This record gives sequence, structure tokens and C-alpha cells, in this order.
Amino acid sequence: MPDERDSLAVLRGNLWPHTPAAHQSELDRLFADPGFAAFVAERHGRPVAFAEVRRRAYVPGAAAPDTAFLEGIWVAPDHRRQGIATALLHRVAAWARQQGCEDLGSDALLDNTVSHAWHHSMGFSEVERTVSYIRRLAD
Repeated sequence: MPDERDSLAVLRGNLWPHTPAAHQSELDRLFADPGFAAFVAERHGRPVAFAEVRRRAYVPGAAAPDTAFLEGIWVAPDHRRQGIATALLHRVAAWARQQGCEDLGSDALLDNTVSHAWHHSMGFSEVERTVSYIRRLAD
């Protein structure tokens, strides 16, 4: 598992801009949670994609309060459109069903139309759009 976690930490950096060390630290915390799973896809012995899923207490549009949520999925550009994301999604969905979840939620940034199209092609239905805000609370 250590090699897979190292690969996952590096792959995550393509989706979320943190250092591999920061990802390793977060993964240590996440893997301690039985409501979390991660999957890495390899081609020719090289990690090229990953997907992470976590159970959440609330997911917009979900039928039940304990719902699986696709936290992230990423495929290396030179391996896209080869069915890797679909295969990863099937693994995520199987894990979610084993957890007793009835739905699988996900999200994408408003301007990520490629992700929107992929989600629709995978059977997801759009349930809401939001804009997030932050206000710094200085002393």
C-alpha cells in the first residue's frame, strides 16, 4: 500500500495544488476513515489515473443522508478517452453500493464543461449550481 499511496499523492497534485508531502499527510487522515476509498489505475506499470470517494452526511439531491461522493477523479491527458475514468467510476460505484449507499454525488467547477459532459454521459443528473465565497476573518 505505501507505493500506491505515494502514487496517489503524486496523482492528486494534478487535480489539487498541494505538495506530495501535504497530500501524504491528508491521505494518512483519509485512509483512517472507513468511509473513504481511493483507486489508482495503471498502464504499463505506471500510475495514470485516480478516483477518490467518501461517504458524506449531506449531498445535494441525494435520497438518503449517508451518501457516497466522488471527491475527485483525474486521468493523465495522454490516457484520456480510453475508458479509464469509466472503469474507475464503476469501481467507485461498486464500493458505494457495498457501503449501503443509494446515490453517488459529485461536483465540478462551473466553467469545467468537459467534466459536465462526462458526468452527464456517466448518468449523473445536475441538481444545483452554486458559487462559493470566502471572507477572511482578520484579527
